[in-house]
Amino acid sequence: MNDRSGRIVDILVTAFEDLMAADPSAFRTKFRKMAADPFAFYRGSACLFYADVAARDDPWVDDRLSRVWIQGDLHAENFGTYMDGDGVLVFDVNDFDESYLGHFTWDVTRFAASLCLLGRRKAFADRTLSELVERYCRSYLEQVRHFAATDDDRFALRLDTTDGPVHQVLQTARTRTRIGLLDAITETEGFDRILRPGPGLRALGDDERARVIAAFEAYVGTIPEHKRHRGVAYTVKDVAGRTGVGIGSAGLPTYTVLVEGLNQALDNDLVVSMKQGNVAAPSRVVTDERVTAHFRHHGHRTAVSQRALQAHADPMLGWTDLDGVGFVVAEVSPYAADLDWSELTEPDEIGPVVVDLGRATAKIHCVADADTDHDLVDFRVEEAIADRLAGREDAFVDWVVDFAHEYARTVRADHALFVDAFREGRIPGVSSS
Repeated sequence: MNDRSGRIVDILVTAFEDLMAADPSAFRTKFRKMAADPFAFYRGSACLFYADVAARDDPWVDDRLSRVWIQGDLHAENFGTYMDGDGVLVFDVNDFDESYLGHFTWDVTRFAASLCLLGRRKAFADRTLSELVERYCRSYLEQVRHFAATDDDRFALRLDTTDGPVHQVLQTARTRTRIGLLDAITETEGFDRILRPGPGLRALGDDERARVIAAFEAYVGTIPEHKRHRGVAYTVKDVAGRTGVGIGSAGLPTYTVLVEGLNQALDNDLVVSMKQGNVAAPSRVVTDERVTAHFRHHGHRTAVSQRALQAHADPMLGWTDLDGVGFVVAEVSPYAADLDWSELTEPDEIGPVVVDLGRATAKIHCVADADTDHDLVDFRVEEAIADRLAGREDAFVDWVVDFAHEYARTVRADHALFVDAFREGRIPGVSSS
C-alpha cells in the first residue's frame, strides 16, 4: 500500500469511524456509490479535500477571509430549488450538512475542481474546462464587486432573474405541489393522514416515539419568534424513523415527522425531517476555538450555518437534541428540483449555468438571512474579498483554474486507490464483500 493510499484510508476511517461502526451496511452502500466514478468519489470525500487544502498555501486569505461562512461541500450537484421564507422560488445551494467557517477560497476551488471532474466525464478538452472554470470565477467576482459597491442584498436566482437551464429547473419546481408530496409519502387512515409504510421507513416503539416527539416539541423553541407559526401548526400526527442512505448522509439517524401545518385541512399537512447533524468536514481542519465554542452541537451548527448562507431561510429551520445528540430540523420541501447535468452535454449549454452558479456562490458568502448571528463574521465579506483581490483578479482566476485541473487529476488517481483499497478489504470495519 503506497503512502497516498494509506492516507486516503486513514482520513476516511477517522472521519466516519463512529458512523461505520453504528451502521456498516450504510457505509458499504456509500462506498459502492463512491466507487462508481471519480466525481462520485469526490462528492463523498470532502474530508480528504480539506485535509489536502489545509496543508496548501492560500495567498488570497487573511485573518478575516479565513473565517467566512462557507457551504463546505460546494460541487456541481449541490445546487437546486427551494421556496424561501417570502414564498419565492429560488435556485441556490441546497445542502448545508458540511457548512462551517473557513477560507472563502475553499468553496470556490472545491466547485471548480468538481467542474473539471464533471466536464471530463463529458469528454471536454482541458482548454474547454479552463474556460468554464474561468467563467465561473469571473461571475463570482463580478457579483462580489456588485455587493461591495451597493447595499443591494436582494439578489437571488429567481424566475424573473434567470433564463436557460436554471430557469427551466425553477419552472419545473413551480409545477410541484404540497399535495403531490403528501400523496407520495402518506396515506389516509379514517379522516386523517399517516406516513405510508415502505422501504426505508421504520416504525417506532412507544418509548422511542415519545422521545422523538419530545425532541420535536423542544425544536419549536429554536425557530425565530417572528417566523414561528401559530395554532396547530406543529401538532405531530405521525413519526417514523429512517436511516440516511445518500452519499453524504450514510449512517445518520433521521426521523420523518408529519405535522398539522397551518390549519387542519389535510392538504396543508407538513412533512419535516429531523436528521442527526454530522461532523462538518471543514471543522476537522479549522482550529479556531471561538468557532468551535459557538456551536452547541452539529445540529445547531447546521441550522445556524444555513441561516448564514441562505437569505430568507426556511421558516421551519431549527435544531434539537435527542438522547444527547444534536439534530437539525427542516421541512421536506415539495418544491425541490435539481439541475440535471446529464441533459447538459455541450460547453455552450453549461457556460451560462456556471455563470449563474458563480453568482449564487457569491451570494452565499455575502448575503445572510436576517436572523443570522453575526458574532463570528462581523465584517462585510464582499468588501474584504474585493479589497484583497483588487488589482489581482486575473491572478486569482489563474490560480483557481490551475488548482481545478491539478486537484481533479489528484481525485482521479485517488479514486483508483480508493476502489482498490475497498475491494481488497483495507478499510477497517467495512468489507466490500
